[in-house]
Amino acid sequence: MNVDFRSGKWLNAPATSEVSEHSLTITTDQNTDFWRETHYGFTRDTGHFLGVASGVGFTATVRIQGEFRSLYDQAGLMVRIDEKRWVKTGVEFTDGQVFLSTVVTDGKSDWSVSQPFKELEDFYIRVTLSNGAMRIQTSRDGHFWPLLRLAPFPAASTYQVGPTACTPERSGLVVRFSEFEINPTTTKDLHDLT
Repeated sequence: MNVDFRSGKWLNAPATSEVSEHSLTITTDQNTDFWRETHYGFTRDTGHFLGVASGVGFTATVRIQGEFRSLYDQAGLMVRIDEKRWVKTGVEFTDGQVFLSTVVTDGKSDWSVSQPFKELEDFYIRVTLSNGAMRIQTSRDGHFWPLLRLAPFPAASTYQVGPTACTPERSGLVVRFSEFEINPTTTKDLHDLT
């Protein structure tokens, strides 16, 4: 089911955004980020997130477009229970390149990156949550969906799901989100990449 971006609720709304039924464009504010403790020792909960309430099981998809050029520029999809339990997954610029990145947080954050493809100025992220497991997939074309991550994620009665963008080292990243859907949990096999 297509989600009307106007139905979302902001956590840390950016100073500049354009929200319509079918698209969301964010210009990031200075020094925005989501992170908890691990390695760096700090906790940040200042990133931009437009959340829509969802039930226990779902498959959420969003298209992401932007030019990611500065250290830690990031945009993607977030699933959030509260400030201590959340996942953000999408693109992140680090070590001079763009990567697909996932941070799973349950009290403390972890971080993984991969590069199944390098063309990350226009791509899709899909997150499926079912029975305490989160499946994260990515796609260049919306048809072929390689697995990015399979991780445990805490159970809750409701989740907030939606687009997120952060720029820990600067401001002014422009990101466009579209084709946002939240559907019942996919029944496709883990190795079915359609």
